[in-house]
Amino acid sequence: MAKPRALITGITGMVGSHLAEYLIEHTDWDVYGMCRWRSPLDNLETLVPRINRGERCHLLYGDLRDTLAIQEVVRKAQPDFVFHLAAQSFPRTSFDAPLDTFDTNIQGTARVLDALRTIAPKAIVHVCASSEVFGRVPKEKVPIDEECTFHPASPYAISKVGTDLIGRFYAEAYGMTVMTTRMFTHTGPRRGDVFAESTFAKQIALIEAGLFPPVVKVGNLDSMRTIADVRDAVRAYYLLLTVNPVAGAYYNIGGTHSLTVRSILDTLLALSPKKADIRVEIDPDRLRPIDADLQIPDTSKFFKHTGWKTEIPFERTIADLLEYWRDRVRREGDRFLQR
Repeated sequence: MAKPRALITGITGMVGSHLAEYLIEHTDWDVYGMCRWRSPLDNLETLVPRINRGERCHLLYGDLRDTLAIQEVVRKAQPDFVFHLAAQSFPRTSFDAPLDTFDTNIQGTARVLDALRTIAPKAIVHVCASSEVFGRVPKEKVPIDEECTFHPASPYAISKVGTDLIGRFYAEAYGMTVMTTRMFTHTGPRRGDVFAESTFAKQIALIEAGLFPPVVKVGNLDSMRTIADVRDAVRAYYLLLTVNPVAGAYYNIGGTHSLTVRSILDTLLALSPKKADIRVEIDPDRLRPIDADLQIPDTSKFFKHTGWKTEIPFERTIADLLEYWRDRVRREGDRFLQR
C-alpha cells in the first residue's frame, strides 16, 4: 500500500519548515513542498540532505499567482493531505502592497483549491487563515470565539477573510474536505524579522555582537497578544487533518499566554547581558495605520475536537527565538547587515 503524501505550500517559511520536520519525524508520509524558485532554503537546512537524496522530502516549484504552475505541483504531488500555508503574510507590508496581497492570498487560495478540485478532489485540506480576520475586537467579545464578527484592520487581514471564506465555500459547494484555521500569534525559531517579537530579538542579537547601536526600535507596544510556539502550532495542524476531519469546519487555534507586546520586549531584554545598556525607541515606520489590539482566543472548540493544547512554555519559546537570532548573527556576521 502506498504511503500517504502531504503537500505543504510555503514549505520554506517558519511554519512550513517546522511542519515538514514534524511530519518526517512523526509519520511515514512522503512530504512535497511547494516553493518559489527564488525562495531561500535556510529554514530547510535540516531537511536538505533528504531533499538532495529524494528521500521522503521533495521540493516542487510554483507560485500562488501562477495557475498552471499550481496545477502542475498538485499533479506531481498527488496529495492525500494538503497544508496550504503559503501567503503574503506580513500585515505591515500589505499597506504598501494591497493588490499583491489580495492576489497572492485570495486568488492564490482559489487557484490551489481549484487545482485540488480537479486533480486530487479526495485530499484532506487545511486552509490557513489568521486571527487577524477578527481585527479590532471590543472588550466584551474577548476571548474571541469562532463566531466573532470579522473586523479586519489591514489589507492582509482582509485577504485572510477571503482565504477563510473561499476555503469554506469549496467545502460546501464541491464536497471537498477543507477546513480553515484562525491561528493566533505563533512564534519561535525562524520567525521572520518583519514581526515584532522577532525583530526585537534580531536587534538584541546584533547589539550583543557589537554590530548595532544599543537601541531597539519598536512600533506599537500596547497591543495584546496571545503567544503559542510554532512547534505546538504545527502539531495542531497535523491533528486538524488526522482527527476526524469535518468538511467546512473552522477553528481558532492559539496559546494561553496573553501579554502586551511591551511585555514580550521586556522578556527578551531580560535575557540579554546588555540589557542595562539598551534603549527603546519608537520608530514611526513600524506603526500600522490601525492595529488589531486584543488578540486573545477562545480555543475550546478545537480542544474539544482534537484534544490539542500547548506544551511549550512561553519562556522557552522566547529564549529559543533569541538564540536563533544569536546563532544567525554568529554565523553570518557583518554580511548579515548587508542583506
